[in-house]
Amino acid sequence: MPAATPPNPQPPLGLDFKDASVLPLAPPKSFTSTLRHSSSRKTIYDRNLARPAATTSLPAFAHIFNTLITYNHAKSGSVAEIETRLNRAGYPLGIKLLDLLLHRQAGKAARPTRLLDLLQFIHTVLWRALFGRAADALEQSTTKKNEYMIVDNEPVVNTYISIPKEMSQLNCAAFVAGVVEGLCDAAGFRTEGVSAHWAEGGDELWPGKTIFLLRFGAGVVEREEGLKGGGG
Repeated sequence: MPAATPPNPQPPLGLDFKDASVLPLAPPKSFTSTLRHSSSRKTIYDRNLARPAATTSLPAFAHIFNTLITYNHAKSGSVAEIETRLNRAGYPLGIKLLDLLLHRQAGKAARPTRLLDLLQFIHTVLWRALFGRAADALEQSTTKKNEYMIVDNEPVVNTYISIPKEMSQLNCAAFVAGVVEGLCDAAGFRTEGVSAHWAEGGDELWPGKTIFLLRFGAGVVEREEGLKGGGG
């Protein structure tokens, strides 16, 4: 009898790259950076942190900030949501600004350890770094001991903003409120939130007057009272 023909061997499990419908993955391309360098081959990371950066032109800032507002407006369904998005955009800047400003003031200012020192730091150092001047006022709430207010009579972030009547409550300085909140949290003074509000009743002299309301957590207030009671 003729020998039995062995059955066709089964193909191994896995992909058959001989199949025209299955193509092997192409090897990854080598990464090529598209970062542009100046003629000196230096980047922003080569700059001296101790030296303040050059002043940004107001038209350039206004254009970029308007783009930020337009982007968040398109993704929001209410005034409150726009302000929340602007606040979240400014928050990480505040975290980074604390260390940067302290580094630039080496030997002149220490990290704030008391609440009043922190508020003075925001009122003067932070505002000068951002806007070239100190804020116009610093006040404490007469009803709630965890609330403080920083007043700016004419926030530059609202200078070229045109707000429609149906959104009159929108205050785009919520972006700056986010910066302040980030700095407070980074300094160890946890807040319940920092928000920007138009001055009640309006102000004939300063129609854009904005009040930044800082609400500190209960732990911050208790620590501050403990330091006062201990004579610290």
